[in-house]
Amino acid sequence: MDPNEYHGAAPEPEQPANRYPAQPHGDGRTDGGGSAVAGLAGEFGAELVRAIRVGLAEGSRAGHGARGPSQLSWYAFAAEYARAHWPGRAAKTRDEVSDALTTVTVAMLWDLPGRPNDKLLRRALRQWAFVVPGPGQGEMPTEDRLVLQWVAKASRLLVDLHDPVLAREVLESLRRKLDGGEAAVETMRRKRKVLVHALHYGVERGELGSHPLARIRWRVPKPAVAVDPRVVANPHQARSLLDAVSYVGGYRRARGRRLVGFFAGTYYAGLRPEEAVAVALPDCRLPTTGWGRLVLHRARPQAGKRWTDTGQFHDERGLKNRPPGETRVVPLPPHLVALWREHVTTFGTADDGRLFFTEQGRIISYTTYHRVWHEGRHLALPPALTETPLAKRPYDLRHSALSTWLCAGADPAEVAEPAGNRVGVLLSRYARCLYDRQSINNQRIEGLLSAYEQPPESDEPGMDEAVSSGSSR
Repeated sequence: MDPNEYHGAAPEPEQPANRYPAQPHGDGRTDGGGSAVAGLAGEFGAELVRAIRVGLAEGSRAGHGARGPSQLSWYAFAAEYARAHWPGRAAKTRDEVSDALTTVTVAMLWDLPGRPNDKLLRRALRQWAFVVPGPGQGEMPTEDRLVLQWVAKASRLLVDLHDPVLAREVLESLRRKLDGGEAAVETMRRKRKVLVHALHYGVERGELGSHPLARIRWRVPKPAVAVDPRVVANPHQARSLLDAVSYVGGYRRARGRRLVGFFAGTYYAGLRPEEAVAVALPDCRLPTTGWGRLVLHRARPQAGKRWTDTGQFHDERGLKNRPPGETRVVPLPPHLVALWREHVTTFGTADDGRLFFTEQGRIISYTTYHRVWHEGRHLALPPALTETPLAKRPYDLRHSALSTWLCAGADPAEVAEPAGNRVGVLLSRYARCLYDRQSINNQRIEGLLSAYEQPPESDEPGMDEAVSSGSSR
């Protein structure tokens, strides 16, 4: 392929028939790259679907003839799946799909000569193979184009996944990180979900007669549902952390001062970080005294230019787990109202009314606020606590907020609504004790026990006299 002819899309994977040498078994048999196993595992149904499609399609090519098992490679199929499921998806979802397809594709490659190193291989797959080019995306580098040409030749057939040994190897690859360590449970679950959905798509398309993983007994460990109570800060610690953030960076650039209100929103209003960066002044009611109100209707999660339709780093989405266009009313405590009023007076708003923005007026990035939080945390906490998980991430402020509301005795239904959670999720995840809350409970228990250290006086009439007369005898 001439590099000058490329305009951003990944090259079409090659599809030569029977291009793989037969793979020998220990007893001398060969299986032609797994097609014999696939032929015994439900491909008759797939052939029937394809035959019907060919018969009904207008202008189908003459001389198609009877087809054996599908010769579609996994790489070609995965690229088609990514393109088909790109429109309308959230940018983070597109990124996660590309990540999962990359992991499976690497596990589905023959070890042919000329294999690129893992870094180049994954870069080409992640950035080009499973991406629909958007605005401002440049041309694919020649090095990455050559890598994808090698992948197209080295990719195993899609139907080879009917081999249970290969299917299990692919599933096991979902457990491993790049450094060989164990991947997080949530990462394994997400990648497996993409693989399962992609193979269902293959069944729909008639390339697979049945789902290859249906007979594989492979399970992902259950993730932890409840929030780790060690990350939850009490109100005193939260205030100390917010105060410390204001001292991060020089006063002139105000790296930390610009973000005090941002972090305060995640704590006092329980906002998710992607919701806090999208808060705009027209959506707020900030009275001079008393409680305020925020009508939340959008979030700006950071995904990267490659995954958004606009070519910007941040996607613009509706509220999490809510239908498009739905809003959420969030009460704002008086202390947060005062902080936000002061913030607007000091820094103004961005061109679109956003409260929190960089010196250049851009949306605050994940890296920016995490760096500021990390520095402020070391200023606020004593050394004994900086090494613990306490408020280690900005998101932990939301955990602390919801735990505080529940510990205050608020109705779970009233807490769940402004938090954007279902009551069941709220109670299972956030009903955790505040840091050092147990010491308060211990004091109450100790006080109650101390009150009963002396034996109680008898309240039966005449008992003292009876005891006294009995003693005199």
